[in-house]
Amino acid sequence: MNPLRIFCLVVVLLSTATAHRNSNSIRNSLQPSEWLSPRELEDLPAINDITFEKLKEMPAMDAAELLNKIYHLSMLSRNVEPSYAPSPDDIPAYTFTPTGQRVNFKLNKLVSVAKQQPHFGEQEVTIFITGLPQQKLRDAERANQRLIQAYLQMYNGQIQVQINHGDEFEQAVSSSEETTSQQRRPTGNLVVIDLGAVIRNFEELALLDINRVGANIGNTLVQLTSQADVPQEVISIVAQGIGAHVAGAAARQYTRQTGNKLRRITAMDPSKIYARKPNTLVGLTRGSADFVDAIHTSAYGMGTVSRAGDVDFYPNGPSVTMPGTDDIIESSLRATRYFAESVRPGNERNFPAVAAESLQQYKNNNGDGRRAYMGIAADYDLEGDYILQVNAKSPFGKSTPAQRQNTYHGIHPVASRTSSNDY
Repeated sequence: MNPLRIFCLVVVLLSTATAHRNSNSIRNSLQPSEWLSPRELEDLPAINDITFEKLKEMPAMDAAELLNKIYHLSMLSRNVEPSYAPSPDDIPAYTFTPTGQRVNFKLNKLVSVAKQQPHFGEQEVTIFITGLPQQKLRDAERANQRLIQAYLQMYNGQIQVQINHGDEFEQAVSSSEETTSQQRRPTGNLVVIDLGAVIRNFEELALLDINRVGANIGNTLVQLTSQADVPQEVISIVAQGIGAHVAGAAARQYTRQTGNKLRRITAMDPSKIYARKPNTLVGLTRGSADFVDAIHTSAYGMGTVSRAGDVDFYPNGPSVTMPGTDDIIESSLRATRYFAESVRPGNERNFPAVAAESLQQYKNNNGDGRRAYMGIAADYDLEGDYILQVNAKSPFGKSTPAQRQNTYHGIHPVASRTSSNDY
């Protein structure tokens, strides 16, 4: 029998047997909306019957309700241990030459590949950890490509050619004459650790051994700094979904091994954590790096409403879906799209946000008045929860010229957007 189904039934039996004795403590730990009847438990699918494709096809609210039921059961039982841990020689990764050529390898070969790349580590090094399989999900492929192309433009000077396909602009990479020169020095290096490629189904995501996989990545980063002479001060991680928690574990392992912290971790819709070992710190937390920021775009769906960093951004407030999306997977990946837009040169301040406790407070101009920018331009001294509104279509940022702003949202000037920045 499926392990999740087993612990679901155990929860029912235990809660029935101890209803009178422990009812107060149980009710104090769960909200009324989080209670499930035995019938509801029986109707839950086995974890290996849940697929990314089915979650995408389901109405967003139904998919979110399903995942939240499973999550709350896993938290109540505390008996689901992680059991899936792909090894470094199974996880695909790739980087890019200064001319934009992709270099494929496995994670365990990162250091040797880095040594062969000209100028690697002389400037910024960004590690992008994916969290969903783009081979199965077109939304993941599109979001990942947007982020990769944005970094290639920022680091390698590559330009984007816009090809209009209906409501979206598909981006094709081309190079300027300067980019094609072998002598050109990049202003940074991008490494993609495609963890999503080895998370082939929801069961593997739910049972991923976050700490074990993260420790392997952290050890690899230790080797990168000690053997390839890459300063830890230039390393940042951007990570997607479950990959955000892996990034937190990797950064903590790096600190344990070196005594130093990585520069920054950006979590793009950090996911729920379904499986964890008892009495063990799991996942991304404030302090995992010098600065941790998180963008929550499917807080009540694929993601989590809980704070994950020094500063947490909630576009349109904590919600199930984002404007312009139809399902929880597409909404989760909007965090990647938003961050990608901010990485593209000229768009760094497209997403002004204000500290607020709710979307209603934000709309009523009751925030504390400090402007912040979600994305690459987030200030490292930010703390707390920030809310903003976004557009349904690209460009997603709602920034407007300062002279048009007459509320507390316009305290500081915002970089205006030009048509060439459509993304």
